[in-house]
Amino acid sequence: MLDTWRANILSFAILTDTSANLPTPLLQKHGVTVAPFSYSYDGVEHTCLDTESFDGAAYYGAMRKGTVVTTSLVNPDRFISAARPLLAAGEDVLFVGMSSGISGSFGSAKLAAGDLREEFPGRDIQLVDTLGASLGEGILVLRAIEMRENGASLSETAAALRDMRWRMYQIFTVDDIMYLRRTGRLSNAKAIVASVLHIKPVLKGNEEGAIVAVDKIRGRRKSIDALVERYRKYVVSPETQTVGIAHADCAEDAEYLASALRIVAPPKEIMTVMYEPVTGSHVGPGALALFFLGDENVRSK
Repeated sequence: MLDTWRANILSFAILTDTSANLPTPLLQKHGVTVAPFSYSYDGVEHTCLDTESFDGAAYYGAMRKGTVVTTSLVNPDRFISAARPLLAAGEDVLFVGMSSGISGSFGSAKLAAGDLREEFPGRDIQLVDTLGASLGEGILVLRAIEMRENGASLSETAAALRDMRWRMYQIFTVDDIMYLRRTGRLSNAKAIVASVLHIKPVLKGNEEGAIVAVDKIRGRRKSIDALVERYRKYVVSPETQTVGIAHADCAEDAEYLASALRIVAPPKEIMTVMYEPVTGSHVGPGALALFFLGDENVRSK
């Protein structure tokens, strides 16, 4: 039944990865395939199969108690396994992936696509590097779903996403910057001083899709207010867009942020999600991120 539905309704298949951070029921409803990421702690490897089975409170609670989570580069075989059935069924494939500026996973997807093009020479495979993560990637997936369901072609959709990514502003703050230090974002000395002084960094995704610090704020609530201020300054036509919020087990802070956005410049919709475990392992418990569309130069601001 699903194969018949896909053949009759969908002009191409959409493939993404765990980092898109979208609810599994939503992806299943719209026939989106996910190449899953993996992570390890306490000597056990876990695969991100669906959002419904992820206990974020327990996961981030364990991290707060000292559990160290590790991640590794996604093998091209993971993408091949996800895409091959789609291509074998006669579908062209659009892959919407995590930023190449913060992960090698997009490079693995490119290698996989090269092999698959040789195996399925009659099929079109297009890859979009979103230059984002979490809902900075996921909102582009939502746009791909919308365009496909409105009859857009694979090429039209890929081109639109490549334009849209330049307008995606991704800004976040973290509760404990020691996680950023551990992943190489800050030096040990700076991290220790900041922790003592209760300084919370504000970071963003830049034009290359890498993470850069844009401010240092003393106090948690003020750091969240800094996200709101950047939204006020840079959002374009909020009434037409879905704004994203991702949090690493800090739901009250996420709700405070959402309420502030509705006061400052109400968006059409706010989607709030728990950070998936792989990206969450790098930003740490208490991370809070905001994703919205600005002008074509917003990533440089």
